[in-house]
Amino acid sequence: MLHSMFFLHPSILEKILRPLAIYVFLLIALRIGGQREIGQNNALQFVLLLSVANAVQNGIIGIDNSLTGAGIGATTLFLANGLVELVTSRHPRLHSLVVGKPIELVSAGLVNKRNLRRQRLSVDDIMQEASRVGATSIENVEKAVLNFDGDILITLKSSGTMPEQLRLLTTKVDELLAKLN
Repeated sequence: MLHSMFFLHPSILEKILRPLAIYVFLLIALRIGGQREIGQNNALQFVLLLSVANAVQNGIIGIDNSLTGAGIGATTLFLANGLVELVTSRHPRLHSLVVGKPIELVSAGLVNKRNLRRQRLSVDDIMQEASRVGATSIENVEKAVLNFDGDILITLKSSGTMPEQLRLLTTKVDELLAKLN
């Protein structure tokens, strides 16, 4: 029993090359698949990533069920990821190629339908994020950017009036300051 837990059926080189090949494949697939896939922002994307993990499992470990093989595979993935992060942090052009660039979804208050289509997003996706910062409609959004981590960053149009929550908070702070003085 101990022998099967630690004995490597495929060679150590194969144990290193399999995870590297899957790592490169997944990096390319996620890059092509769109930035929103990385953010895991809804159930569909979460199910997709779980399914992909299950699908590539045998490609990483092969027919080996040993702890040693699992350790070599995991270590290879961690080292490969660390190396990619190190190299891309030092080379901005490579970082843009591997990780991607922020994509404008709304600019100067105008929705970029082409970028929405390319990223398989909708105005509802933008509004979901915009509502968190106080927007009540897409007309309140000055700028929306899909960041390379899958988050949508929202900038609201400046208006002469503050959102209601901010106005109430400002009033309460003013009242507290008046009581202290």
